[in-house]
Amino acid sequence: MSGTQSVEEVEQGDDYYHVRYRDPDGFEEIRTPDWAERPASSVVEGSEVRTGDEAGNEEWEVQSVLIPIDAVDGESDARDAAEQIVEKIES
Repeated sequence: MSGTQSVEEVEQGDDYYHVRYRDPDGFEEIRTPDWAERPASSVVEGSEVRTGDEAGNEEWEVQSVLIPIDAVDGESDARDAAEQIVEKIES
């Protein structure tokens, strides 16, 4: 994974806040890797990390982080939690 990207947008879904770092249309493939479960859950239980394979790039990048709505107090907290998760993954 390469350098930290800033949050593009935070969207509230039915169960999760989707904290988007990169546009999903820029990826050939997106996955929710098992190895990311531990760092994500260490910040907010039940969080998920989606990584993607960008066209023309061999490295997988964080595309978005999903934070359970019931686990945080609004979009701002979801953004903060996602940034902590990405920092753990990229360190």
